[in-house]
Amino acid sequence: MSQHKEVKLVTTHQLLAMKQRGEKISMLTAYDFSMASILDGAGIDVLLVGDSASNVMAGHETTLPITLDQMIYHAQSVIRAVKRAFVVVDLPFGSYQGNSSEALRSAVRVMKESGAHALKLEGGAEIKDSITRILTAGIPVMGHLGLTPQSIYKFGTYSVRAKEEAEAQKLIEDALLLQEIGCFAVVLEKIPSKLAKQVAEQLTIPVIGIGAGPDVDGQVLVVHDMLGINKEFKPRFLRRYAELHEIMSDAVRHYVQDVKSRDFPTQEEAY
Repeated sequence: MSQHKEVKLVTTHQLLAMKQRGEKISMLTAYDFSMASILDGAGIDVLLVGDSASNVMAGHETTLPITLDQMIYHAQSVIRAVKRAFVVVDLPFGSYQGNSSEALRSAVRVMKESGAHALKLEGGAEIKDSITRILTAGIPVMGHLGLTPQSIYKFGTYSVRAKEEAEAQKLIEDALLLQEIGCFAVVLEKIPSKLAKQVAEQLTIPVIGIGAGPDVDGQVLVVHDMLGINKEFKPRFLRRYAELHEIMSDAVRHYVQDVKSRDFPTQEEAY
């Protein structure tokens, strides 16, 4: 008689327990079934269906153009692949800012139509009402502070945020506020590592960094960047774990050569 070992899903409770025992949380972006299946099978803790799909999947310059329908499509694709990882979905620009009722409608759509486990929203006190409204529906929310790409035209640059005392103090206050109103975790993007460490030590919820140094509770990267599929993006915080652009390009060139030379397919590869 065969035995089936059940694979347990990562939950918000488990993420909190990981912080409490000092175990770092691993997080990567995913946008499609095949990639999500590989990442989940490799043991990733959290998958972020990021609005960065606007950049790496659709070729837009910013994250702003991606729609709620498109985010739901990507989230559905990822969810179908996942057996263990906790799946967080970005609410896209325009689907939650300034209107808590609209925020709730957007959140409910993502959760109902994709089967995702949680949502991520960019901002602090200015979107408090939207986060609170979503939380009242029992939907887990991850915050996002520091460099917030949906506000790129306000900042005008992708440079490090919160280097000045006033902005750093607001970031700390926003992080504490997000924890107070019920967020289960916070992402800190591209801020000084000293500040990120201070925030992580003050919060009881997990703090995930991207370009925020080593002293937070976990790390997140865009999967296309860390695998070397995207060659153009080279920030200081990015470590490439593979150079798939070269590998894939060489494979395609080899395929083209074999087709042109009639080496592929052979009789052994025909029916």
